[in-house]
Formats: sequence, structure tokens, C-alpha cells
Amino acid sequence: MKFFCLLFLLLFSLQIFSQKDSLKLGDYYADDQLYASITYSQLSNQPKGISKSNFSYSLSAGFIKDFILNTSGTISVAAGVGYGYDFFNHKLKVENLPNATTVFSSDNTISNNIFTSHNLELPLEIRWRTSTANKYSFWRVYTGIKFLYNFSNTFSYTDANNANFRFTNINAFNKWQYGLTLSAGYDEFNIHVFYGLSPIFKEATLQSQSIETSILKFGLVFYFL
Repeated sequence: MKFFCLLFLLLFSLQIFSQKDSLKLGDYYADDQLYASITYSQLSNQPKGISKSNFSYSLSAGFIKDFILNTSGTISVAAGVGYGYDFFNHKLKVENLPNATTVFSSDNTISNNIFTSHNLELPLEIRWRTSTANKYSFWRVYTGIKFLYNFSNTFSYTDANNANFRFTNINAFNKWQYGLTLSAGYDEFNIHVFYGLSPIFKEATLQSQSIETSILKFGLVFYFL
């Protein structure tokens, strides 16, 4: 898997650099890019009695393809594919019972309450920038929607007796999620925000209260030509 990811990045890097070197002023060009982001993350819309997550973070990387809408190249749409990893230090107790039922509860006696997930990312963006065919440092504002397909999730915690519990790919986890994105900045350094519109759990309740927990991320995204 690591070899495949490295090969993927190498091939796209060679393609992008060859495109960049061949451009001349006035050329009709696309801004295909590799991206990588690091963000501070929070679980929002938590049920009553459950506080927000402690220090949590997310990482992502991938490739995005540009489709120009005007000859100057300042406006485009883009579609991509990537990988995302989320790490949450949270407060909600999550258990998967032997009958595949997922149970949610509030328990202040547990510790090391961690939730991690691995996702396929599918970003779609509308893009504006001040670039030209031979100007690689420029202002940009990219906004759009990102779809996430979860292929692995793990919930773990330690109880009051110091026993460790670990539940993988719980039944109530929402495999498909999506949210709004905004990236803005200059050159490679850009602020990035992801606002989840879909809950991470499906048909989940805590003491008859619907759990609508979603994800909010804000940090930096880096683009590599």
C-alpha cells in the first residue's frame, strides 16, 4: 500500500512538473495540483451532556485535476481524489455489542477515549486565482464540497479497572459523509476549513436524544504544482 501511494505521487509529480516547464505566456493552461493539509479538528453538534472533543487533528493528501472555464485561467472547476486520516480525543462512549448493535453512553470514568478514521476523499471545487501560465505564486480562493467514504474506523477507551476496549468498523458509523470546504491564501500556504454537513453516525441516539455529531476542521492546506 505504501509503495502504491509513493508511485502515485511520483507519477503525478512528473506529469505536473513537465506541464509547468512547457508553458509559455498566453498558453491555455490548467492548474493540476498535489495537495496536503493539516487541520485542528472538533466534533460539533454533540448531544447534550457530551462536551466537545479535546485536542484532535486531521491529515489529508491527494491529487486534484483542474478544468479551466476561461482563457486567462483565473476561473476553473476541479475534481480530485485523496486520502484522509482523522484522530479525535473525544467524550462520547461508543460500544459495538456482539449482535452488531452500537450503544452510545456518557461515562466520566473512562479515559483514553479515542476515535480514528481512514477515508477516501473526493473534493469538488470552484476556483478563482490570480495566476498566469508562467506565474506560479499567486492569490487563490477555492470553495466547494468534499465527499468522504470511510473504509476504516476505530473507537477505543480504557475503563475504571484499567481494561482496554477497542471496536473497529462500528455498525452505526456513516460510511458516506460530505461537507463544505474553503481554501484561501497565497502561494503554497493557505488556510483551509471543512464544515461537515452530514452526521458521522446514522440513526444514533443517547438517552432518546438524536446524535447529530459532525466534524469541523480548520488549519492549513499546501498546494504543489
